[in-house]
Amino acid sequence: MESVTCVIDIGLDDFRAAAGRLAGRVRRTPLFDPAPLALGGAAALRFKLENLQVTGSFKARGAANTVASLTEAERARGLVTASGGNHGLGVAAAGASFGAPVTIYLPTSTPPAKVRKFARWGANVHVVGQVWDEANEAALAHAARDGLTYVHPFADPRVVAGQGTIALEMLGDDPDLDLLIVAIGGGGLISGIARAAALVKPGIKVIGVEPVGAATLHDSLKAGQLVTLDRIATRAGSLAPRRSEQLNLDIIRAHVDRIALVDDAAMERAASLAWTECGLALEIAAAAGLAALADGLVPEAQGARVGLIVCGAGTEGVA
Repeated sequence: MESVTCVIDIGLDDFRAAAGRLAGRVRRTPLFDPAPLALGGAAALRFKLENLQVTGSFKARGAANTVASLTEAERARGLVTASGGNHGLGVAAAGASFGAPVTIYLPTSTPPAKVRKFARWGANVHVVGQVWDEANEAALAHAARDGLTYVHPFADPRVVAGQGTIALEMLGDDPDLDLLIVAIGGGGLISGIARAAALVKPGIKVIGVEPVGAATLHDSLKAGQLVTLDRIATRAGSLAPRRSEQLNLDIIRAHVDRIALVDDAAMERAASLAWTECGLALEIAAAAGLAALADGLVPEAQGARVGLIVCGAGTEGVA
């Protein structure tokens, strides 16, 4: 078993600085009360509506914070990244706001509707490989070949700090939240939220949610080290890297209470529930946390004040 010394040097000042950089570049999304909808025995339930974010997901935060932190020379060389869609859109939007050229690598699993969105931001798009990891190899090779500035979707302290601004806003709007439920892809979102929340409100609980068919960080925690999945078996493409990174594993190990697993059918039901009960149009990945809560997989929610991050827009749950 790998021996790891965990050194997490992302502090509260980093999250506050990120919030300053993001002012005017992303939206301060609302904390929505879905009552009378009641799930999981929660005493109160609040949805953080990142589906209303610029480009349609929370990824705009980490991307904008990273791009804003680059030097002019780094931006001028051009930006490149790999994405299941949402991070790429965030980088494309951030690059456009700074006048930086952007190249995005997407796997073939990216929904066509999401691929079409890139035209608005003027990004160059290449569709390579079946999963994110394969698209990422191509992006890294392009960065090395042409000297482009690579923007990682989850394993960068600047990305983590940007995503963590969500926790600052949630606890600013409702300081009494006891529990946060967060979907996990590569781990950038939950890393930022869990770290920031622990600094603002020590003792708050954080539950992560992954697809059964892409249990990357669940399995890494169980193994005590990073693992690479042999295969991906989920339609929730934005939650489906085969491997995370040490930064994210360290933060999750330190600040996340546990990770629940949901299947695609549960996410589809939850996305439909969000639409029929609240008028929220979500991609199924964004319904992962709601699925875990609705299916009783978060017993910690019983009697608690729960904050649930609704992380991305889509139409998969719209009847």
